[in-house]
Amino acid sequence: MNQKLVDAINDQLNYEIESAHIYLAMAGYVGTLGLDGFENWLMVQYEEELAHAKKFMAYINERGGRVSIRGFEDPNNDFSSLLEVFEVSLKHEYTVTERINNIMTVAHEVKDYAAISFLGWYVEEQVEEEDNFGKMIDKIKLVKDAGLYILDQEAGQRVFVPIVK
Repeated sequence: MNQKLVDAINDQLNYEIESAHIYLAMAGYVGTLGLDGFENWLMVQYEEELAHAKKFMAYINERGGRVSIRGFEDPNNDFSSLLEVFEVSLKHEYTVTERINNIMTVAHEVKDYAAISFLGWYVEEQVEEEDNFGKMIDKIKLVKDAGLYILDQEAGQRVFVPIVK
């Protein structure tokens, strides 16, 4: 495999591990808010990022490249709200998408069709990731005011009662 491509995939492999730790830190934050469901959601995201890294690692090894694991800066552990956690997450996923697209560009440049095929999965995965975070942000904004959420539930129970004379 072309060394420029190996280097690009190694960089992303390490970024996926860093991403996992970002989501782990976010899970820790929302856990302190007593939001067990969101803590679980972010822990699932943590596991997904590690799986993405392992998939990159296996691919490099399968293609005869050399895996290179590096460190990263400490993730942010402090946020102002659940909404901020998800807004930061979506921005992070936009960065991941850009990085995956850049690796795909390298794969095209070096005409590595196996890598192009392999990276297609990540391109599709990023569409899903951005959609998941975007929808969660929409939902958090919708229920930001708990009263509105409760009122919405009540409004949904309204039924038509025919007028009887």
